[in-house]
Amino acid sequence: MKMRILLPMCVVIGLLLVACGKTEVTVNTNSATAPATKATPASTPASTAVLSSDKIGVPDCDDFIAAYDACVTSKVPESTRAQYKTSIEQWRTSWRQLAANPNTKATLATVCKQAAEQAKVSMKSYDCAF
Repeated sequence: MKMRILLPMCVVIGLLLVACGKTEVTVNTNSATAPATKATPASTPASTAVLSSDKIGVPDCDDFIAAYDACVTSKVPESTRAQYKTSIEQWRTSWRQLAANPNTKATLATVCKQAAEQAKVSMKSYDCAF
């Protein structure tokens, strides 16, 4: 019973810590490297698109991430969208690792359902349905 509660709590706490962390963007103003800097943003969405198409293998998790990503893409303002996209990728990475372990895969559907319930509350202001 403790494992059923401990695992989801660890995942939720870890996600909260990551979501509250600051990210720093460094801009290179050197004119010699300006063309390389301009090429970097164009390649970043392509790598994100590749990652976002990967499935976890647990239907509840795959459905939640797809719905959350659709909400973020269509309803969250551009100025804050990157933070939400980062959370999606962190969930995907973490949940893939949990799905790969037979001992934790069984509880992963519950973790994803809990995340969906929390997202209903936190994303209510964006009028998203999960």
